[in-house]
Amino acid sequence: MSAGNELSPTYSSGTDFSVEAAGVRFGFSARDFSERVAQAAVGLGLIERGDLGEPELEDLVALTAHGRIDRPASPLAEHLERHRDVLLGGGDDLVHWLRRLVFRGAWIDTQIAAGRIQPVFDEAGGGFRYRRAATGVPIASDPPRPDWSIVAYGSPAG
Repeated sequence: MSAGNELSPTYSSGTDFSVEAAGVRFGFSARDFSERVAQAAVGLGLIERGDLGEPELEDLVALTAHGRIDRPASPLAEHLERHRDVLLGGGDDLVHWLRRLVFRGAWIDTQIAAGRIQPVFDEAGGGFRYRRAATGVPIASDPPRPDWSIVAYGSPAG
């Protein structure tokens, strides 16, 4: 993989975890990966910001990294199993979306660091949008993501 190839940026914060998509592999330290997984889970409505203790985060990281939780460390694993039919499998698969958001975040970070894209705060939407640094052309946003707040961990319905 060429470091100068815009379509194949490299990202590495460590060697504890790796995510590969479309021929691009990103390496993560345990802390970086855990933070990105928690952020992705918040973005999908699975948890509310700050709702995870270390055992829950350990389970969520295992699910994201390996597609399963072999040794459950918290009630979150039981919660995910109880809602398996909604969260796992099919077109809106939790593991797929967690990985996708972790990868996208790392990809955006590499593009910003390389000066290829610029973040622009969207006042109306309350988040960031991105545009190509050289042309100002907006970067396509992600397609709509699933909202699993109905079965969020710790919610009355979940």
